[in-house]
Amino acid sequence: MVDQELKNRAIHRAKIIRGQLDGLVKAIEKEMYCPELLGQSLTIQRSLKSLDAFLLENHLKTHVRHQMTQKEGVDKAVKELIDVYTLSNK
Repeated sequence: MVDQELKNRAIHRAKIIRGQLDGLVKAIEKEMYCPELLGQSLTIQRSLKSLDAFLLENHLKTHVRHQMTQKEGVDKAVKELIDVYTLSNK
């Protein structure tokens, strides 16, 4: 139950993030200027938020949609979304 387009976009985004993180590690090893390191770190954080949006979109379009069609699934879907919301606000 995975939207293949979203899956491909999420994989692509995750690979980009991996490359960004590798670049940040190299920059730290080279002892680059702190504001440059912070800039790279903030860029990675924005990329992770973008990935989060892809993953949430897929979950809503597939799993939550399916769960909402089943009586037992409604409570599970609501709990999962509350858990994600709570985690994102910590």
